[in-house]
Formats: sequence, C-alpha cells, structure tokens
Amino acid sequence: MAKAVDKKFCWEIKNFSSINSERCHSVPVVIGDCKWRLVAFPKGYKADYLSLYLEVADLKSLPSGWRRYVKFRASIVNQLSQELSVQQETQRWFDQNAPGWGFENMLLLTELNAKDGGFLVNGQVMIVAEVEFLEVIGTLDESEEIIKSSDLINKTQEVAQQVKEIIQPNDLINKTQEVAQQVKESIDVNGFQVLPSQVESVRRIFKKHPDIAVGFQVKNQHLRKTFMSFLVNVIETMCQSLQELSNEDLVEVDIALTYLKDAGFKVDWLEKKLDHVKEKKEKEQSGLVILQGIEQQLHELMHKCEKKKSEVLSVGAPLKFDDVV
Repeated sequence: MAKAVDKKFCWEIKNFSSINSERCHSVPVVIGDCKWRLVAFPKGYKADYLSLYLEVADLKSLPSGWRRYVKFRASIVNQLSQELSVQQETQRWFDQNAPGWGFENMLLLTELNAKDGGFLVNGQVMIVAEVEFLEVIGTLDESEEIIKSSDLINKTQEVAQQVKEIIQPNDLINKTQEVAQQVKESIDVNGFQVLPSQVESVRRIFKKHPDIAVGFQVKNQHLRKTFMSFLVNVIETMCQSLQELSNEDLVEVDIALTYLKDAGFKVDWLEKKLDHVKEKKEKEQSGLVILQGIEQQLHELMHKCEKKKSEVLSVGAPLKFDDVV
C-alpha cells in the first residue's frame, strides 16, 4: 500500500459548441504511479446534462489486482462569478473492472449553454479537477522497477553517445562555460540561488514573509532555484492588470499555489491575495456586462432619437405652392 497522493489540474475545452463527437477527453496527467484523464459528454449521457468522469488512461501499465480509493472533486467554472461555479464530489474505488467514475448529471445543458450564463465564454468551458488518493493497492514491484531502471540506463547511454557524436569538443567547452557563467551570476538569498533580475523581489518576499520556506525541504540547489523562480513568476502574474489577466490565468495561479503549498511553501497570504484579485475580476466582468447593456440601450435610444428627429423635421417643413392650391 502506498501513501496518499493528490493533484489539482485544469481542463479547458475550446470550441465546445462545435464538438460533434459523443465524448471528449483531456490530456492525461500523471498522478501517483499512473495516468488519469477527464472524460466529458458534451451532449449528455442518457440525460440533458453535461456528464463528467475521471478514468485511468493507462490500464495496461498497472499490475494485476490494482485498486485506488480516490476522492474526486470536479468544478465547472463560472467565468463571470466564481461563486456560481458548480462543484460535485465523490469517493470511489477504481480498479480493473471499474476504471472510471464520475457525475452523470454535472450541469444542465440549458444552463451550460445559456447566453451570458458564465459557463460558456468565447466558446470555451473550463473544468477544474482535484484528485486525492486515500488508499493505494497494487503498485509496480521492485523487479519491474529494476527492468525500467535498466532500460533507462541503456537509453541514457544511447543518448550520451549521440550527444558525444554531435557535439564537438569546442561546442562542449562553450556550453560548459555558459552553464558556469549562469551559476556564477546566481546570487544567494536566504539559501536560494537567485537570478540577478529576481534578487530584489526575493528579498522583499523574505522580508515580509520570513517563514515562507520553513517547510520546504528540497536540498538540490537547482530545484530550489527553480521553485523560487516559479514563486516569483506566480506573483508577477498576479500583478498584471485585470485587463491582462484572464479567468484561465487565475485558475492556473490557483493550481500553481497548490503545487507550491504541497512542496512546503507557506502561501496562505498569496491565496488571500488571489481571492481578492478574483473578486475584483468578477466586479470588472459584471461591470463590463452592465456597461455593454447600457451601450446597447444608448445605441437603440440614439436610433429612436434620429428617427423622431426626422419625423419632426418632416412635419415642420413649409408647404409648397401646389400643396396649398
């Protein structure tokens, strides 16, 4: 039995209304020791609802007798108001006989396709899935791992030989010098090797949140540098104007914060900031909808005004001689 594993990911279904197939599926994502994917029935499955399921994408890779007890939470994102998003949750055993479970009545199709309903925006539907393994039975045994390791070693040796044949000595020296220069340009900030362009940002982060990396246990400096750069990029994304930030960006930032939190970073303050940005985005989008309605009414009013003006001018025109005679 393996330890619990969880993951959150987003699926953006583009050109949703143009999908003619009975079902469609997301790109597989690796969770634990196998691949999973979401499956949707755009026209409904035996009902007038959008149906959504989670299923194992690589059954053949799992050993005989495998079982996964999974908590599965799915959300259909309302892109105009997060509060109106629809969410369902279930806990199920997945196995060889039942590799997929989900929700037959996820969301009424009439509600999903409603104009200005917020679920279908610019032809796109957004789904966020959270998968948590509560119990895992049947993983790859050591002999399989040894075979895989041996295959990996062989492939690594093949690639190394190809690289050796392709890269000339001078090229190798130049690439080594480039890597050395990058390392040399990195600056240590609270135990993290940081790019010069990010030094000031990282210092400000640690000044305001000195305990942010207390739970981060990774020792490899390259990985530490990558995670810190990732954190800075997430913050810079949140600093964009509301016009530049899309709903997809906010969902991806939410997922990124989940990864950082799972890695040991304390990002509760960032989650609060994200909630604030989401609220502002909702107000902006609601305001734009109202503004568009007012502009439409104004356009219609101007049209009526021009029409009435023409009628008044026509009535007030002087009579011609023939009209009087």
